[in-house]
Amino acid sequence: METLKRMLAIRNMTKTYPGVIALDNLSIDFYAGEVHALLGENGAGKSTLIKLIAGAITPTSGTIETEDGKIHSVITPNVAKQYGIEVVYQEFNLISSLTVAENICFGEKKGKLVNYKLMNEIAKKTLDLFNLDINPKSPVYTLPSSKMQIVEIAKAISRKAKILIMDEPSAPLSVAEVEKMFTVIRDLKKRGVAVIYISHRMEEIFSIADRVSILRDGKYITTLNTNETNREILVNHMVGRELKEAFPEHGKPAEKVIMRVEELTGNGDSDISFAVRGGEILGFAGLVGAGRTEMARMIYGADRIDSGKILLLGREVRIHSPKSAVRNGIGLIPEDRKQQGCLLGRNIQVNITMSCLESISRLGVIKKKKELEIAAHFFEQLKIKAPGLKAIVGNLSGGNQQKVVLARTLAANSDVIIFDEPTRGIDVGAKQEIYKLIARLAGEGKAILLITSEMEELLGLSDRIIVFYEGKIAGELQKEQFSQSAVLALASGL
Repeated sequence: METLKRMLAIRNMTKTYPGVIALDNLSIDFYAGEVHALLGENGAGKSTLIKLIAGAITPTSGTIETEDGKIHSVITPNVAKQYGIEVVYQEFNLISSLTVAENICFGEKKGKLVNYKLMNEIAKKTLDLFNLDINPKSPVYTLPSSKMQIVEIAKAISRKAKILIMDEPSAPLSVAEVEKMFTVIRDLKKRGVAVIYISHRMEEIFSIADRVSILRDGKYITTLNTNETNREILVNHMVGRELKEAFPEHGKPAEKVIMRVEELTGNGDSDISFAVRGGEILGFAGLVGAGRTEMARMIYGADRIDSGKILLLGREVRIHSPKSAVRNGIGLIPEDRKQQGCLLGRNIQVNITMSCLESISRLGVIKKKKELEIAAHFFEQLKIKAPGLKAIVGNLSGGNQQKVVLARTLAANSDVIIFDEPTRGIDVGAKQEIYKLIARLAGEGKAILLITSEMEELLGLSDRIIVFYEGKIAGELQKEQFSQSAVLALASGL
């Protein structure tokens, strides 16, 4: 590293919360003109580290040395800004009512008046780096999640970041959008920007990162050059053990059809028809915006159905709301667990049991003993890592938040379970646990609808695959027809 300038030196950094050591005496260096990836299971300390660097939280002990040689026991947001530290967080940090340009330039106003012409020019110049058609004057709430992520990245770049931290930046992006983002990152590298890149997608680490550091249980494990390591070595460092059986078997699906959808139309989709049997994992593939999530939200009653039928065990049911979906035995693990899956400010017990309150209440009063029994059962079954049932869900790692959403759905005893991007933003160890859970549920006779953009996950778990293209079903693949090229051909409208 002799030829590169050191931008940050983290020394003996520790951060503790009541009953939890989030970071444990961690030391690590970051250099200019380098993409340095951080890997680790959920709860390994990655998010805590970047929040400490950005000044969002205060360390319990330890120091940060900046490029000018100054040693800081605490970095405040203002100090971070002075050193050009910018963060693209996993959760959007945009103001939805403002325009794209207003978000990109937010907080950069000099003087009393806003120069809207200059603001729009700055936004357009930054967005042009991605070669995407995003109008700087559009309100952010009108954009799909993939475009919102590009706006988040553009906001950081426009502020001439010296140290750019990116936490799961590719999660909502299509393959083409990820490649455009990588082109921008490589350009930033050439300009001497230090990029700290967090992702659970191994292929991205090997594509974009120069070095990779592994954290486990809040501790620093090792740093490796990406061109001198491989996936197996990284995974073993992350989990501290060898992982096998990536996609567990779940048995042969039954003949009995649990749910049939006939000519479902609405929410941007049209004429969607399929059936799913008990014990079957039915995969749904498609590019971003192809209509898979839109279908799931109609089946779950979150969005209106214009026409078509949903039949459960041969009986037509009217789904007008998520409440009626749950009553009819349909559960959904949504794509956005933080906004749609959890009550982040409430504890684990409340989150797990909120889908089955009718069954544990009498005359509107919750039976506390029963509520505790159900919550404790799923807490143990899913191995949720937390101090206890009273822990606030917003304080949990992404993987454990996902387990809480799963527990809530399981507590409702659903016969049809829709998994929408169930492993997005969670680590390889937690993925294995979720794969085993999905396989176990299928083995118990549940009908599983699996929406995923992870190709290995799609091909490894599914019994059949239905491919969406522009709001319609483009085709169906049986197990013997599975291949990445076959899926992508249908997903591209070929």
